[in-house]
Amino acid sequence: MSYYRPLVRHGEARPEGAIHLAGSALWFTEVEILERNAPPRIAPAGLLPEDVRLRLMGRRAAIAGLDMTHPQIMGILNVTPDSFSDGGKHDEAAEASAAALRMVAEGATIIDIGGESTRPGAVEVDELEEITRTAPVIAAIREESDVPISIDTRKATVAMEALEAGAALINDVSGFTFDAALAPLAAQAGVPVCVMHAQGDPQTMQANPRYDNVLLDVYDFLAAQVDQLEAIGVLREQIVIDPGIGFGKSLEHNLLLLRNLSLFHGIGCPILLGVSRKGFIGAIGKEPQADKRAPGSIALGLAGLAQGVQILRVHDVAETAQALRLWQATQ
Repeated sequence: MSYYRPLVRHGEARPEGAIHLAGSALWFTEVEILERNAPPRIAPAGLLPEDVRLRLMGRRAAIAGLDMTHPQIMGILNVTPDSFSDGGKHDEAAEASAAALRMVAEGATIIDIGGESTRPGAVEVDELEEITRTAPVIAAIREESDVPISIDTRKATVAMEALEAGAALINDVSGFTFDAALAPLAAQAGVPVCVMHAQGDPQTMQANPRYDNVLLDVYDFLAAQVDQLEAIGVLREQIVIDPGIGFGKSLEHNLLLLRNLSLFHGIGCPILLGVSRKGFIGAIGKEPQADKRAPGSIALGLAGLAQGVQILRVHDVAETAQALRLWQATQ
């Protein structure tokens, strides 16, 4: 099997035959062809198989009302006592709602709310506890704002309560492998979803992760999960994919995925990139404190945008929004 990674470029002057990437202003004229048992090679985009070309160039539909031809900022709101960066900061619904509204004012176009930490080593949270943490916060935000809200959960009962409270997207870090009832719920509710790749669960995922080929293994997992979701009634155009940086990956795995993010456009879905404040940023950037890793997080986010990523999931909304405005001005 061959995989095709567009070599993405930008600029108004485009050579004849340039192909727009996912309906955006980015474009490409060449692709890197990857195979499991052969060295990579570069080929003209004109030689792409027709089905691959259509998926790479197809305009992505809006997700939760957000235009996928322009970068979007997803603000992270963890209502947990133990998340690696902001645990314990948003214990009360009113306090959490105020934090969400601040992120919207700073430039977030969607808020991602999680009630179960997925940091390395985290243990599973009881469903009722997760609902108690998330649903009241979603309801409180919804009373004040119509900003789209994503529920970050692996569990159908938690997602159901979140949707009832006003959430508009289900973001599952297990890629819809943890709870068999979650995908049918998403299909029945007709809401968009985000499918993330993770090797193992949060408690064990960083215990010596191994892959045959991390780039192609992650691609195959996401492609298969998208096909399964589509088969049960979730529209492909309403599926977002996330390669799961830091979830069961070594530093080298993370860097390889980040260098090759444009490969994932071949699945035909918007791409979400979540790297904010993660440990490997601290390791490379020499910053042990998670809340001081905004510069490294932004650097990786902008590198992702240059490869056509549509959504950045971040803690530091104001700083990311400022960087995004400057990045767009230079494009």
